Amino acid sequence: MKKSLFKGSLFTIGASLWWGVIGVIYFKFVSFASPLELTIHRTIWTALLLFITTAFYSKWAEFYKIINNKINILILLITGLLVSINWYTWLYAVKTNNLLDSALGYYIFPILSVFFGIIFLKERYNRNKILSVLLVVAALIYLLFKLGEIPWIGITVAVTFSLYALIRKKIRVSSDVGLLIETLLISPIAIVLFIFLVENNLNIFSLDRPVLSFYLFWAGLMTLIPLFWYTKGFGLIGIGPASMIFFLTPTAQFFLGLYYFNEPLVLDKLISFLFIWAAVIIYLNELRKE
Repeated sequence: MKKSLFKGSLFTIGASLWWGVIGVIYFKFVSFASPLELTIHRTIWTALLLFITTAFYSKWAEFYKIINNKINILILLITGLLVSINWYTWLYAVKTNNLLDSALGYYIFPILSVFFGIIFLKERYNRNKILSVLLVVAALIYLLFKLGEIPWIGITVAVTFSLYALIRKKIRVSSDVGLLIETLLISPIAIVLFIFLVENNLNIFSLDRPVLSFYLFWAGLMTLIPLFWYTKGFGLIGIGPASMIFFLTPTAQFFLGLYYFNEPLVLDKLISFLFIWAAVIIYLNELRKE
């Protein structure tokens, strides 16, 4: 039992830090491409690599079982669109030095998921869960009144990821097979958008730039490695510990943005983060009880 807990924790920590550090540094490195083109490459190369892993692990039976149901295809098309919007928004944040805002989004996404679960799935709630949601709302309202702006990057990241998790609960499918179907469904849209970029000379990926194109190919692998690690860790230690460890991701992004990329943190934004961190502490305490 202790061995499984230790191994699962290592996988989950590795995945969370990959999302929070390695993924950030890689996508910052390839930000010579636009967020749209990076989203296109992330979609297509992820689909290709997942096709290979599905064959390697002999998961075609699960794949065909899911796609034989039209409702499943519709649901996975919707979740595929949500994850694409999430990827694009996060990549835009990385390119434009708004990692603090994306960190805000990943801090509040689990709490927003609790709220959606209460509203749409009639999940159990208590005073502390409601308090954590209210603290997040208070933080966003504070930002709106003090800075005169809505943190749209953080809100978009949080809402798309939360809705993605909510809708995905409608289908019993492993994360890799589900993502394979999602990326396959989105790939035709991605290809059309890439053709648009090529016709307008806005693309980086081309035979004329083999080195840069090679760098962009790694977008798929950068997506899959932490996914497989987190899934493995989740299976070994369960939802509670895995959800707690996940907060390493926004924490790493926060410190990278603040100290490595020198993003400004004004007092009012720091105060909003204090509200959100209080909500996270309450949320983590509730996870500990479950």
